[in-house]
Amino acid sequence: MSLSYRAAVLHAAQAPMSVETVMLTELKPTDVLVRIRAAGLCHTDLEVIEGSLRYPMPIVLGHEAAGIVEQVGAAARGVKAGDHVVLSWNPHCGHCFYCDRDAPILCEQYLGEGPKAVAFDGESRARLADGRPLQQLMFLGAFGEYCVVSDQQAIVVPKEIPFDRACLIGCGVMTGAGAALNLGAIAHGDTVMVIGCGAVGLAAVQGARRAGAGAIIAVDIDPAKLALAAKMGATLGVDASRDDPAAAGKGATGGRGVDVVIEAAGSAAAFRVSPEALRPGGHLIWLGKVDVSKDVTFRWGSLMQEKRIRRVSYGNARPRRDFPLLARAYLEGKLMLDELISRRIKLDGINEGFAALKRGETIRSVIIFD
Repeated sequence: MSLSYRAAVLHAAQAPMSVETVMLTELKPTDVLVRIRAAGLCHTDLEVIEGSLRYPMPIVLGHEAAGIVEQVGAAARGVKAGDHVVLSWNPHCGHCFYCDRDAPILCEQYLGEGPKAVAFDGESRARLADGRPLQQLMFLGAFGEYCVVSDQQAIVVPKEIPFDRACLIGCGVMTGAGAALNLGAIAHGDTVMVIGCGAVGLAAVQGARRAGAGAIIAVDIDPAKLALAAKMGATLGVDASRDDPAAAGKGATGGRGVDVVIEAAGSAAAFRVSPEALRPGGHLIWLGKVDVSKDVTFRWGSLMQEKRIRRVSYGNARPRRDFPLLARAYLEGKLMLDELISRRIKLDGINEGFAALKRGETIRSVIIFD
C-alpha cells in the first residue's frame, strides 16, 4: 500500500516541528493501520523537542493517542477494521528473560529497538516526501493523521468513550492511576502523598482514591492544579513554593510520615523531598524523570529505615486488561478525564501547544484530527 498523510516532523532538537506530507510503506503481517483521531501532548515529547531525551531524527513524536483501525495485516490478532483503539507504547516479545518474569516494560526487544525510534521489528514504517526514512517515537509516532503499530499495541476500548478522553489513557492516566492501583503499595486507609499535579499526578490522586486511601495529600506549586486535585479526591493541598511537603506529611500523620509517596513532578527538588515525607517502612514510587545524564542528590538519612523505593515507567501496565477498565471507569463516572484537557488544538497548532506546556499553562493539550 502507499498512503500519504500529514504529520508533524521534528528535524532537530530545539527547533519547531513542521507539518509535512509523509508516506506510509507496506503493512507487515502483524501491523495495524490506525487513523488517529486524538493525541495528547506529553512531557516526554517535550523532552525530545528540548534535547534532554535523545532520539535519531527526523522523527514523528506522539505516544498518547486514540483512533480507529483502518486496516490490519494478514496475521494481526485481537483487532479488526472499525475498532476504536487506544495505543500502547510498550510492545513486548513475550518470551525474553524479562517477559518471562512478568516485566514487559523491560522486554529486551523493546529496550533494544526503542532508542532507534523504529517499529517493533526494527524497521521504519514511514518516509518523508523525498524518500528518507522517518523515525517514530516509542513505537508509535502519533502526531500524524495515521500511524502503523503492531497488533498488540492497538487496544480495543468501548466506542462510547470520546477519542480526546480515550487518548489520555494511553500514557498519562495509565501511568498515574496504574502506579496507585497496580503496585499493591496502597492499603485501605493509608495516607498517600502525590507530588506534582499534572496529568500523571492527577491520575495518581484518582487511583489512590479508588485504592482506598484514607487521606491524599496533593503537592504542587500551582494553586489551580491543587484545586483540581481536591476535586479529584485530594484531602489536603500543599503549595510547595510556600510550605514544606515533608513537614506537611508529618503534620498529617502525628510526626510519622506518609505511608506512600507517588512522585509525578519530574524535578530534582521533588525527588529529594519525596523520601523526606515518607514514614519508616513506607513505599516511594517515582514516576517523574530528569535528563538521564543529570545527577540528583539525597540526604542519605532520608533513604534509610527500610523505606521501599521503586522507579516505575508505565504504572505496571497490562494494556489489554487496564485500558478497557479505565475506559469503563470513565463511562461509569468513576474516573475524571474531561478536567485533564486544558486545550483542544489542531495539528498546525502543535508548536504553540508545546510552548504552553513548557510554560506550565496546560495539563493536557489534545490534538483533534478531523
